[in-house]
Parts: sequence; C-alpha cells; structure tokens
Amino acid sequence: MALAEGNGAVVFSEEQEALVLKSWAVMKKDSANLGLRFFLKVFEIAPSAKQMFSFLRDSDVPLEKNPKLKTHAMSVFVMTCEAAAQLRKAGKVTVRETTLKRLGATHLKYGVADGHFELTRFALLETIKEALPADMWSLEMKKAWSEAYNQLVAAIKQEMKPDA
Repeated sequence: MALAEGNGAVVFSEEQEALVLKSWAVMKKDSANLGLRFFLKVFEIAPSAKQMFSFLRDSDVPLEKNPKLKTHAMSVFVMTCEAAAQLRKAGKVTVRETTLKRLGATHLKYGVADGHFELTRFALLETIKEALPADMWSLEMKKAWSEAYNQLVAAIKQEMKPDA
C-alpha cells in the first residue's frame, strides 16, 4: 500500500501509474458498459445494496435497463478511473473538493460502511480484470488499482462527517 509522505502527498509509484494508465486507455472507450457491469456485480454480490439508491428502490425497470443506474454507474466508474490515472502526477486524489464533500455527505447519509467499500473494491477489480485482455491483468495491476481505489475511498471517508 502506498503511504502518504510527510506533506500529505500520496506515493503512487511510476510502475503503478503506468499500469493504471495502460489499462484505463483500454477501458475508457467502453466506460458506460463497464460502469454498468461494475454496479451489476455489486448488486449480484449484495442485492440489498440496491436499497441504498433512491432511484432503484421503487423501480420496476430491470437494473441493466435502468437509465438512472446507467448514468450513475458510468459517472462513478469514470470518476474512479480518472482519479486513479491522475493520482501520481497530482500527488493526491484529484476529485474536486465540492464533489468529495457531496460524496462524503451522501455516503454518510445512506450508511455506507467499510464493508460496503470493500465489496465495491472487489467488484471494481473484477470488472477491470474482465475488461482487460487476459495477458494484461496481473497481481501488480490488481495492486495498482486497489491502491488507487483505497486512496479515493480515504478521501471520501475524510468527508464523511456529520454536520456539526
């Protein structure tokens, strides 16, 4: 796991960055489909997670056809991958502070806990593994994406504070 330096900058190696950039280049063109596959995987593992999404609670539309889920899934997938791609260059998670505050507040409101983040990391890694050519996926690739995801989650968790 990469550690923050004394100045708070994230240490994400050149090798990790290269792996993330190379794989994101392969996946980017199919991000709408991959984002949906990512969320379908989350709901396959934890069907009760659907209740955390207001737009899914009373919907009779099949998940794979739900336009709100498709839009949400793509935006989450793209934001996660873009943040990962920029992590080393920026030395920190590059999601806008207002977006992080909103994500923190939303995740707090819906009771997102560590287990949810772990399940989501697993689903993300499985989605990436399935999206890449078999010869591109490796333990190092998995570690790079896992570290990038962990950094994004740490930034979101920092903003998961109840209003004072």
